[in-house]
Amino acid sequence: MKTNRIAVGLDIGTTKIVALIGRHNEFGKIEIIGHGTAPSLGVQRGVVVNITQTIESIEKAVELAEQSAGLSIKSVAVGIAGQHIRSLQHSDYITREDAEEVIEDADLDRLTENVHKLAMMPGEEIIHVLPQEYKVDGQGDIKEPRGMYGGRLEASFHIVVGQLTSIKNIARCVKSANLDLHTVNLEPLASADAVLSQEEKEAGVVLVDIGGGTTDVAIFKDGIIRHTAVIPHGGNIITSDIKEGCSIIEKQAETLKVRFGSAWPGENKENEIVAIPGLRGREPKEISLKNLSRIIHARCTEIINAVFTEIKNYGYDQPSKKLIAGVVITGGGSQLKHIKQLVEYLTGLDTRVGYPNEHLASLEATNPLNSPIYATAVGLLMQGLNSRKAIDFVEVPEPEVAETVDHLAPAEEAAWEAPVAGVDAVESHEDEADLAPVADATEEADESAFDHLLDGPQEQHEEDLVEASAEDAPKEKQPIATSANQGNWFKKWADKFIDLIDE
Repeated sequence: MKTNRIAVGLDIGTTKIVALIGRHNEFGKIEIIGHGTAPSLGVQRGVVVNITQTIESIEKAVELAEQSAGLSIKSVAVGIAGQHIRSLQHSDYITREDAEEVIEDADLDRLTENVHKLAMMPGEEIIHVLPQEYKVDGQGDIKEPRGMYGGRLEASFHIVVGQLTSIKNIARCVKSANLDLHTVNLEPLASADAVLSQEEKEAGVVLVDIGGGTTDVAIFKDGIIRHTAVIPHGGNIITSDIKEGCSIIEKQAETLKVRFGSAWPGENKENEIVAIPGLRGREPKEISLKNLSRIIHARCTEIINAVFTEIKNYGYDQPSKKLIAGVVITGGGSQLKHIKQLVEYLTGLDTRVGYPNEHLASLEATNPLNSPIYATAVGLLMQGLNSRKAIDFVEVPEPEVAETVDHLAPAEEAAWEAPVAGVDAVESHEDEADLAPVADATEEADESAFDHLLDGPQEQHEEDLVEASAEDAPKEKQPIATSANQGNWFKKWADKFIDLIDE
């Protein structure tokens, strides 16, 4: 296994956007070399509703991942979900020209391409074509036809379909963030790769990924995907119910859900009360934990019943479709207290919480990447690493100080070598590029510097400017300017500011 192959998983969720950079180590485990997380501001229920905000969130998450990995990302494996996703079953076949030749990958690819040519409903596009069982010359129940002889190759497929507009919006956001789409994957399939074992897939298992905006369902039996669905409810609707039921703001509702919430009201006593601060000097508001649990229980019951309906549609009560491994819940919603017990009570199936740490290389138990919250991102990273397509990335070189020094006078070159107060290394915030007095600075850089001046006090000392920009300094940027040049810059823009006021 090649350990130098690097991939990027980008999970565009309703509440957060996660970028993970990783590679396989010598033991076949995934080593995370960079990760970044940013709030998702332009996505609702897995669908992009604000292009600009989504692009900004993607750029922020990717930038954080690049800084921690020391790499420049070029292409990503992206997940797709949302209430527009649906699935269907289909069978197709091809006739081979020479039945005396063994079946190869080219034959399987040709059969899959035939399925991609199916006519879908207006506005829909095929996302995945997943083969289930093959038949060769009428002989069925074949999982691996490669190497066999035969003239007629037939297969049954599980097809995942989504709205073309939603897919294009995600692609546009990724490309507008200067990234290429390496692969597009259904999120419940990615989560399944991260948290399910092959034994569970063989025995029969239901994956339930409870996210912020949607709940994804994937059912496996005999090692094959049998059913997928996306339920348009998740953790955010629980927060919204708490907000309305307790007459509090959304931030307080989310905090109550995470810290004190429970999906089982019987665990709380009537006299258990939590006080939250009032707004603008008002008296603190008292919330009964039992009432809080009742609100959460009602919505969780609705979500789990919707999941159970999908399990019934699959036909789990048939002997050949029995789900021996039960249910595996993952995602942020799986961390809600007593949610596991509620799933077991409503479905009658054994339930566990799925963690992605099985595939990760020796991370500490307290590492946040071991959380079910990152199951989808880890699964997307795994699919990117296992893809046969080439993956592009660029190593970020160390900043070349000599190139910047060429623009300075000889007497100032020594100042670049000296440490500046409050800065331990030559690493700066992106705003420091505006502070650098490069001779050929563009008009755009001048405008951003002028805006920075208007944001702060007019008489601020240049050393305060250096220290303020150095506190938030990310890596891999241009060195900060010398004190002498900062003084010249400040005087130049102060004069310009005074002239504008006079006008």
